[in-house]
Amino acid sequence: MTYLEGLSEDEINLMIEAIPMVTVLIAGADDKIDKGEKEWGAKLTNIRTYNDANSENLQDFYQKVEKDYASKVDAMIGSFPNNVNERTQLIADKLTGLNDILPKIDPEFAAEYYKTLVSFARQIAESSGGILRFFSVSNEEKKLMDLPMIHPIEYTAEEDVAAEENE
Repeated sequence: MTYLEGLSEDEINLMIEAIPMVTVLIAGADDKIDKGEKEWGAKLTNIRTYNDANSENLQDFYQKVEKDYASKVDAMIGSFPNNVNERTQLIADKLTGLNDILPKIDPEFAAEYYKTLVSFARQIAESSGGILRFFSVSNEEKKLMDLPMIHPIEYTAEEDVAAEENE
């Protein structure tokens, strides 16, 4: 996991646990976490272990996430506050910790990780409810699905070229 080089075990764990946390955050935003949202999160995690659109590093990362994904979601649901506002605040506070971690790692992987985290949140939000999945995203989910508590990470290949030229 050279793409996470220099991070502590706690920092790596937060990055891994962020995926199930996002599931609980988004699925619970409307105060009801349904089976379909949990199942879709597990399927989505599995798909991302081999999806060709993901880099090998991201596939490797999702393999680590997938190992304990379902049990972590269940444990979080059991241990986080039942009150939706308290739970949302707790998870948002934990996810804010990524703002200190992502600038420490490989910028290309950090940007890819951020993008996949937001994509994951959106797909969980869209996984349940509505008529033929139209209007399925609640107002509460809409407020959270772009993960406003995490600073966006952008990366372009030109950054690597510029860094090499400055060496």
